[in-house]
Amino acid sequence: MATNRASVQSRRTSAKTRSSPQPLKKKALWELRLYVAGMTPTSMRAFENLKSICEEHLQGVYTIQVIDLLQRPALASGDQIVAVPTLVRRLPAPVKKIIGDLSNTDRVLVGLDIRPAGDAGVPAR
Repeated sequence: MATNRASVQSRRTSAKTRSSPQPLKKKALWELRLYVAGMTPTSMRAFENLKSICEEHLQGVYTIQVIDLLQRPALASGDQIVAVPTLVRRLPAPVKKIIGDLSNTDRVLVGLDIRPAGDAGVPAR
């Protein structure tokens, strides 16, 4: 009987091991939308600037969705877009907006709450 119990216990253990959930992938904590009107030089510059800022300050915890309002104009009303390019931070709350090509890195970092206002030149933690 001892052998029977051991084999039953072994089967339970292996069943638990097989059915245990896979580790969850790290979910993006920053959801960013960049609204543009076509692939203009300003729109492309805004995307490149945003990508650079995210890679440096939000490594691996962000998603960027580029929305071309020439192709999908109805999406402008959802985030109340009145100018392009406009960056909208959907998460973390609250929603934040920055208009322009995002070339002023300090302004973008403060606008996204990555760096507190008045900390220009101090690396974000």
